[in-house]
Amino acid sequence: MDGQEDIGQGLQLRLDEETKKLIASVVPDPGAPTINEPRLREYLAGQGYAALRYLPQAAIGLLANYNAGTACSIAIAECIDATLTIEISPDAVEALLNIVPAEGGVPVSREAVLALLADNGIGDGILLDAIAAAVAAGVAENVVVARGVPPEHGVDGWLESLIPEVRDRRPKVDDSGHTDYRDLGDIFVVHAGDWLMLRHPPTDGKPGKSLLGETIPPQPGKAVMYATSLPGTAFDPANPDLLVAAITGQPVVVAGGMMVEPVYRVDKVSTATGNIDFDGSVVIRGDVCTGMTVRASGDIEVGGVVDMGTLEAGGSIVVKGGAMGSLGRKTSEDCHIRCGASFHAAYAQQAKVEAGDSIFIDDTAMQCELTAINHIRIGGKRRGHIIGGHLQATLSITGKVVGSPNRVLTYCAIGVNPLMHKQLLQMSKARDEKETQLLEIAKLLDFSSKNPGRLRPDMLEKARATAAQLSAAIAAMREEQDELAHKIELSQQSRLVAQELLLEGVEVHVGNLCYRVVGEHGACAVGVGKSGMELFALDE
Repeated sequence: MDGQEDIGQGLQLRLDEETKKLIASVVPDPGAPTINEPRLREYLAGQGYAALRYLPQAAIGLLANYNAGTACSIAIAECIDATLTIEISPDAVEALLNIVPAEGGVPVSREAVLALLADNGIGDGILLDAIAAAVAAGVAENVVVARGVPPEHGVDGWLESLIPEVRDRRPKVDDSGHTDYRDLGDIFVVHAGDWLMLRHPPTDGKPGKSLLGETIPPQPGKAVMYATSLPGTAFDPANPDLLVAAITGQPVVVAGGMMVEPVYRVDKVSTATGNIDFDGSVVIRGDVCTGMTVRASGDIEVGGVVDMGTLEAGGSIVVKGGAMGSLGRKTSEDCHIRCGASFHAAYAQQAKVEAGDSIFIDDTAMQCELTAINHIRIGGKRRGHIIGGHLQATLSITGKVVGSPNRVLTYCAIGVNPLMHKQLLQMSKARDEKETQLLEIAKLLDFSSKNPGRLRPDMLEKARATAAQLSAAIAAMREEQDELAHKIELSQQSRLVAQELLLEGVEVHVGNLCYRVVGEHGACAVGVGKSGMELFALDE
């Protein structure tokens, strides 16, 4: 006689059809063995009741009576039917099914799910395959079993450049510091009447339909506005969305549109021509001679070399030859190169260069002071040597060979510029002021809509125009803030990268941290790691 039969001599089981509970009755039997809870649960499973919901507290009482030989009848398990619920998403586009599985009771059925959907007013968009899978599994959590038609929201308006070669003077943040050296080409020129940019209107979108049969309105796209001041341009009389050139000059993409800058061309800059100070872009076919100065509000292009000359540009500076400065030389010349965007040159020697975006030098940077807001990259198709000097960039400094076999000190500083955090706070404050102004005008427009005729038409029109200008300005400021915040985030992973060789004598600084290179290393990078400044493989 096995254990199951021994237990059965003193314990009788009966499923009450009315209450759906399993009643266990103790029949005192002096020969019945003592049992524990695992033996009891094993016995219930053997009798076909494993699926029922077990009642542990009741079972404890039953075992006490059974082992003491005391007659009793106790419900120790019960049949629980499956339960199901339907939740409708906040936008009423999806119905979500939840099934709590049965425990010895009635399982869920396809018909029960369909009936519950109908009770919730859902008759269309039912996903029968999803229902069948959930029913077969017997359990479900937030399974989509019906879907309406979501609205297709409108697309924001956008500005399309109609000139493929136009230069972009907006700040650029690139994770890799990659550049295309074809940017060293000539300045592109447009003439009065040439098409520059087309404004595309926003779309209204397409309405959707909820599971309850209600129409869901789409969110219309937002209109894009041209900037209020775009020098050198005009709007086409036949199409106010078409921006055209008003003068001959260089087209430049700026926030909110495009402008056209005048272009001044000269063979070379020497004592014969005098210094140049021009409101626009300057193209110099030859050299900038010693001691000469060229200033431009736009870009500066030099076809030859700059020999201890000063260049200052609001945009980019391109020197197709080399830039030679006066650092470390016995001379009275105090020359520098400074630009608001990027600087490109074939090589640089003892030059002081500051760029509002990035610095790209194709061959060698020797004993230079280079400062860039974003990247410094030395080496295009040529050698890419960084030898000595002082280099500072927020995101990366890259060269093929960094340092010198002679262990010349090469100082490299990377990481967050403290001024960037200050600039971000200033941007936030300026945007708050604009938003406050817009809020006041919105109150005025709201008052006008509720009280027709109370404001003069000219005042109302002026308020609307001001609101549109403020909205465009706020959107542009928000975009600038996001770009700067992204730049600060990227700066946390700033690196000095040696693509081929890193030599002793190089110092890498990030804030108060310093890494002094000892010995020679192959392709590698230096940056902040878990334990401070570390040397990394290039694939890390």
